[in-house]
Amino acid sequence: MIKTIDAQMVAKMFLGGAKNLESNKEWINELNVFPVPDGDTGTNMTMTITAAAADVSKLDNPDMYTLGKCISSGSLRGARGNSGVILSQLLRGFTKGIRDHEELDVIDLAGAMQKAVETAYKAVMKPKEGTILTVAKGAADKAAELSESVEDVEEFARLVIEEAEAVLAKTPDMLPVLKEAGVVDSGGQGLVQVLKGAYDVLTGKEVDYSFEGQKKAEPVKISAQTEAEIKFGYCTEFIIMLDKEFSEKAELEFKAYLESIGDSIVVVSDGEVVKVHVHTNDPGLAIQRALTYGALSNMKIDNMRLEHEEKLIKEASRIAEEQKKAVEEKKDEPRKAMGFISVSIGNGVGEIFRELGVDYLIEGGQTMNPSTEDMLEAIEKVNADTVFILPNNKNIILAANQASYLCEDKKIVVVPTKTVPQGITAMISYNPDETPEANAEVMQEEIQNVKTGQVTYAVRDTKIDDKEIHEGDIMGIGDAGILAVGKSIEATTKAMMAELVDEDSEIIGIYYGEDVKEEDAQKLGDELAALYPNAEVEVHNGGQPIYYYVISVE
Repeated sequence: MIKTIDAQMVAKMFLGGAKNLESNKEWINELNVFPVPDGDTGTNMTMTITAAAADVSKLDNPDMYTLGKCISSGSLRGARGNSGVILSQLLRGFTKGIRDHEELDVIDLAGAMQKAVETAYKAVMKPKEGTILTVAKGAADKAAELSESVEDVEEFARLVIEEAEAVLAKTPDMLPVLKEAGVVDSGGQGLVQVLKGAYDVLTGKEVDYSFEGQKKAEPVKISAQTEAEIKFGYCTEFIIMLDKEFSEKAELEFKAYLESIGDSIVVVSDGEVVKVHVHTNDPGLAIQRALTYGALSNMKIDNMRLEHEEKLIKEASRIAEEQKKAVEEKKDEPRKAMGFISVSIGNGVGEIFRELGVDYLIEGGQTMNPSTEDMLEAIEKVNADTVFILPNNKNIILAANQASYLCEDKKIVVVPTKTVPQGITAMISYNPDETPEANAEVMQEEIQNVKTGQVTYAVRDTKIDDKEIHEGDIMGIGDAGILAVGKSIEATTKAMMAELVDEDSEIIGIYYGEDVKEEDAQKLGDELAALYPNAEVEVHNGGQPIYYYVISVE
């Protein structure tokens, strides 16, 4: 029987929990209801907890106070996304409950779990049941009940986890969107994995306790989704010098084979030679099949993942260096009354924010949620008494708020912008002659007048808002849910706009992404101008990944 655990055991259990979460992050990502290739629950929670785990793994024989402070501080600063921030608050509350003890029994653990839940619920403005909060509360309530009759820490932990899993299984009944998609809450599942990992250590299971340090986000981010976005990694081109007839039937069969192993297929025949282009993960298969038709020449195979990564690294380094230089130049300037930090999603959008007066950009948004630490570093570099933060994504607002609580030498105002168009509107409404309070009030009012539509692709099959969605479908997403689903980017965008535009709409702003040609965006702009003659249509190069179009309607 284990009646108490000391700080060293708690440290090992924490690392075990972090490691188990890290091992299951992709599975947790897949539980995300929205089929959008954006920032993911598993990734956000993992990056939050590993920020603390990297520090904990370096501690040598810590006492409970030192350990608690390390876990709390590390997770707080590393917190990303709503689920990550909530996890950091659970850990913060838990460590408050244990730091004054030398050893912990079941009563101490139950009390710390209650403190964890209280802290997390306070951090969320509008707590929603059927989420990680509900799972945490169910586990804490069970812990309080068990502490009256169970002394063995191992048995106590096992029964608490059983309850957490039981509550998790009920989350689809609490949130219709989960039930519709046939999944449990991803944040709740992440918390259960942390608890299970901790329990494994308690019961003697061998765990790798090593953690690399948290990778700090640069001012401009390289997408963590880069590889995922490139489904087939090798651009393969060659010419077949035919030694036999390449009939229409043979051409169709060859194309069908290439489609089974890749995409972006071009097969052009002139009777003597065949020009072939395909993106695939196995160029050898394409080459082997091609050899059955003749000899090959002009062969070229490029690793697109490496090329894309190199391109992103160079671009990110260039922009980061420019921004660093600009910050250094401003160091000697007199401190301003007000400064601005904005989360951006592409080079074009970043330039728009700079032109509007934003002092510092953090690249992030959908593909990578910036951490609280990223926010704090940005705040430090803005030479102003009051710093406004524009998160431009609902999943980043909590991290921004958390940064504001941690900052001591500047007044921080988080304007709760949920989309890039809202952020742009907030900056347009800024008046340098007004007080920070007056500006904050105006910004809050103005962003309410902005409707946003975003066009992207589905990465999995699901059903949301009574709409059947299949992998590869194009989706038009509004502020409150999915507005349109189709096979064509243009048609889906128009269907989405029909839901967004009304008789009061005056301005339509189109921000086209990195995968959209300028001429296609301009054509869409002209068509929308014809459809909605009472609205002024503006087309901008947003340069954002993932989303073909981000469109504002005001």
